[in-house]
Amino acid sequence: MEKKDEELIGTLLEREPELRRYYEEHVDLEQRLEVFQQKLYLTPEEELEKKRLQKLKLAGKDKIMEILSRYRPH
Repeated sequence: MEKKDEELIGTLLEREPELRRYYEEHVDLEQRLEVFQQKLYLTPEEELEKKRLQKLKLAGKDKIMEILSRYRPH
């Protein structure tokens, strides 16, 4: 995410529980994906799990961006 998005998220986390939930999930998924990035080789099961996590992370990011768009000047 861009720095300005991170800053906006920081200001909204307290008053937007939905944003907080998606952002915390996003951070968790990032950490879980990092484990796969550290490995030189992934089993087929690990590869599937990595893809699943990436899709969840992307869907969550879309939701975060949707929420942030409510607060950006048009």
